[in-house]
Parts: sequence; C-alpha cells; structure tokens
Amino acid sequence: MTLTTRGSGNVFRDTGHPDPDVAQLKSILAAEIIKTLDRESLTVRAAHDRTGIAAADFSRIRNASLARFTVDRLVSILNRLGSRVEIKVRVRRAA
Repeated sequence: MTLTTRGSGNVFRDTGHPDPDVAQLKSILAAEIIKTLDRESLTVRAAHDRTGIAAADFSRIRNASLARFTVDRLVSILNRLGSRVEIKVRVRRAA
C-alpha cells in the first residue's frame, strides 16, 4: 500500500520552514539568476565584471545558500543582469 500526501505547492511550508513564502520567492528568483548565467554562459567572475556584484555572491546563489540575500537584493541582481522582474501577489487566508 502506498501512502500519498498532497503538498501545498510550497516545499518550505510543507517542511515547516519558519518563513515559507519568502523562502519560496527567494528560491524562484535565485533560479532565474542561475538560468540567466547559464543561458549567457557567464562564469561568476564574468557576472561580477558585468554587474559589479561580488563573484562570491553569485557562487552562493548557485549553491542555493540564500540566507544572506533579501528579496530586493535578488531582484536587483536580476535587474543588473538585464532582466525585469514582475511579481504577481495573491493573498489567501491561512488554513
């Protein structure tokens, strides 16, 4: 017998993270930064040269070490990489 549990759509909420919505948003933004680096074949040093953001920060993002980043900093990094960010917010009552 297989037991299946439906997730909430937010792995951070499902695993008891203290701030799941922010963690999910930061992860989505970091994934977009990584996609941009990969699509443009940018090394962390090349990304630093292009944006002025420390190469170590790009390494942290690639390694999903996002504790040092705020949402607005991640948006700023995407902007410096030439992307524009549009965020749609949907607020629901907590269960």
